[in-house]
Amino acid sequence: MSGTTYQSVHLAKRPKDKIIPGETFRLKSREAPKGSDLKDGEVLFQSLYLSLDPAMRGWLNDTRSYIPPVQIGEVMRGAAIGVVRASKSDAFPVGSYATGTVGWTELAIVNGKQLEKVDIPKNGRVTDALGVLADIPQQGMTGLTAYFGLLDVGKVKAGDFVVVSGAAGATGSVVGQIAKIKGATVLGIAGSDDKVSWLKEELGFDDALNYKDPNFSQKFREATKDLIDVFFDNVGGEVLDLALSRAKPHARFVICGAISQYNSAKPQGPKNYLNIISMRIRMEGFIVFDYAKEFPGARQQLAQWLAEGKLQRKETIIKGGLVKAEQALLDLYNGINTGKLLVEVCPENEAVKANL
Repeated sequence: MSGTTYQSVHLAKRPKDKIIPGETFRLKSREAPKGSDLKDGEVLFQSLYLSLDPAMRGWLNDTRSYIPPVQIGEVMRGAAIGVVRASKSDAFPVGSYATGTVGWTELAIVNGKQLEKVDIPKNGRVTDALGVLADIPQQGMTGLTAYFGLLDVGKVKAGDFVVVSGAAGATGSVVGQIAKIKGATVLGIAGSDDKVSWLKEELGFDDALNYKDPNFSQKFREATKDLIDVFFDNVGGEVLDLALSRAKPHARFVICGAISQYNSAKPQGPKNYLNIISMRIRMEGFIVFDYAKEFPGARQQLAQWLAEGKLQRKETIIKGGLVKAEQALLDLYNGINTGKLLVEVCPENEAVKANL
């Protein structure tokens, strides 16, 4: 971003399977808006960090879903945390931090009603507003997703054996920790030995496995010898099939995502679906937005666990500005991240200095 122009990323072509750098999205430069352009209630929002989430790939498909697809030519949908550079909103004075669905852009004129104030609890940091404490409408609310998926859909209880796929991601890592808080035994599935170590040594998972291990299937069967009470799935594919084969009667399967299938032109469903009948498994998908009325209480509980040190989190931050967002989203599906994946649009200290 220069003093007179800013950049934004727009959907140029719908991908049939994987995102294609330089083809799926287009970077555009425009004249930067000024404070004098604002109407009453509006602010000039400068993005600091973008949230990248697995669900974004689905937003590029022109199909019926829980949210309309991004249209060709539109700014790519996405949540950001940023700083207010100019304001005609009493709720957001200049220099204040806010979050909102502003899209992949360096600057945006936004109505204050579409933004949320950033409140940082004890042991918190600014970027938590895009991760464990995020409550941005229509965006990747990873902490809240973990909370409601495990507690309401999964109905976890003390003594349960819980298995989490995508356990080193932004949602899965919180799921496992909440399960431990509730007295469950937790097995995490991740995509590298480093992630496995993080889950066990820092997050307190009872065990974790690398699904890329050549002997993963055998190790999974050994690790689930007592069979699964709750399976929280972020991945789908072969891992889901394995879990179905190791389910207890009346197990609860929480279907949160299927990142292994998002970039496939022909997504594959589970082969072991007959086990749903024989084991009387309850398999249920959910959308976190359905719990909107309960967000404040859940967010308060998550903030309390964070303040008490019961909840840990990690971020993978891609530096280099907005131009890095397209490749970072593609890399998300290849497991580049541990914890929450963010793109640094503008270094925080530079944005703050600009307001002084």
